[in-house]
Amino acid sequence: MQKAAGQIRVNVQLINAQTDSHLWAETYDRTLTDLFGVESEIAKGIAQSLQAKLSGREEQALAVKPTNNPEAYDAYLRGLAYTLKTEDTAAQYMGAQRYLREAVRLDPKFALAWALLSYTDALGYVTRVLQPADALREEARQAAETALSLQPNLGEALMAKGYYHYACLRDYDTATDYLERAGQLLPNNSQIPESLAYVTRRRGQWDRSEAYFKEAERLNARDPNLLIQHANSYIWLRRFPEALGKLDQVLNITPDDFSILVMKATIAQAEGDLSRAAALLKTPHSNADDSMALGERIKQAILERNPAQIIPQVKEELAKLEPAADYHKGVLRFRLGWLQELAGDHAAAQESWRQARGELEPFLKEQPENWHLIDFLALTNMGLGDKATAFGLLERAMAAMPVEKDALDGPVVIETLAQVAARLGEPDRAISALRRVISTPSRTQPPLTPALLRLDPMWDPLRGDPRFQELCKDKQP
Repeated sequence: MQKAAGQIRVNVQLINAQTDSHLWAETYDRTLTDLFGVESEIAKGIAQSLQAKLSGREEQALAVKPTNNPEAYDAYLRGLAYTLKTEDTAAQYMGAQRYLREAVRLDPKFALAWALLSYTDALGYVTRVLQPADALREEARQAAETALSLQPNLGEALMAKGYYHYACLRDYDTATDYLERAGQLLPNNSQIPESLAYVTRRRGQWDRSEAYFKEAERLNARDPNLLIQHANSYIWLRRFPEALGKLDQVLNITPDDFSILVMKATIAQAEGDLSRAAALLKTPHSNADDSMALGERIKQAILERNPAQIIPQVKEELAKLEPAADYHKGVLRFRLGWLQELAGDHAAAQESWRQARGELEPFLKEQPENWHLIDFLALTNMGLGDKATAFGLLERAMAAMPVEKDALDGPVVIETLAQVAARLGEPDRAISALRRVISTPSRTQPPLTPALLRLDPMWDPLRGDPRFQELCKDKQP
């Protein structure tokens, strides 16, 4: 869609996603105030080209304008565009929030915009790309409930309420109920089975999650974000060939997406192929965001036992971050300390860890249930040799994120327990935790594998233990 001086031009193409063949195309020139009429014309044109007939309910839905305010709708579309990007960054989420908040400011009765604002908040909350603070969770709740109060039968509002219960409360039963109700109103909306795939994945119901992903892809085979999430499932299940297949599908749609190469690099690391990982982590073109690969490059430097190569880039990135913007600065500083320790600069590492602890602790007061924050505080205290505090924090993290409640994030804390126990002279506890996590699906990037046990210096204190050596052996399928 192009816009200039109150006029719009909408170019529409209908493509068979399975064969990539073009079925129909049309161009519409209208005034901005007639945008909703164009949407109705497009839907009817697509239906005619497919020799399909719109149902009475579908005709009714097309006749209803989501808002009478063109500026509000423009802001909504801009917010929507941000949500469709594949980059998982705070800037992306905050861009969506900014436009969606503007949309509902311009039209407080714009239910569709309220629903998308809630969905964006909830997604930022569960992924921790945004600070998972009470205020964010509360905005997600209020936005979903506002959308429902304005239009109780709006499928997107029901979906937003379901996603809020899933992402912010981990109330999976209520989430499923709302999502299934939304599905009855939006039978062709791929986000419904996609969201149900997330819910069942968190519950450890991997086969059901897979079925939902396949249903979502049947409805929307060219959605890069959907394919990326399906690939993530395969990565966390350690089904790496299938993950690579999904990522190749994404590259066929968005060939210049550096984030997909970064994901492929994590798979190569998990398989122990460090040369392949290094090649994938090289920035392929000038437009790529070099910082998006920093975490994986830190991991690469650690696995290669060459920490000095990445320390300058980490320091440069730390200098860019606002002093108290969010707790991720403390997380990055912990990683700097670990790199410095591996490089043999113990004094610098201790100073970095002291700073990291000072940066992380204030956020714990406002985010007391943030297991990820607690997890890194435990690792920071591990580095500082404070055994009692480190294990105490891990108990708190496991209480906040039990495996029984979350089959994705729960195992991450168990892996951290293994790391802390290994480094602080508790080999029995470390081995017990490793045995549990090595065969469990996990959201760590990459998930723990025998190859990573062999390569990662984190596990050096266990190398002489026959039990650890057994875990390092590749299991035959």
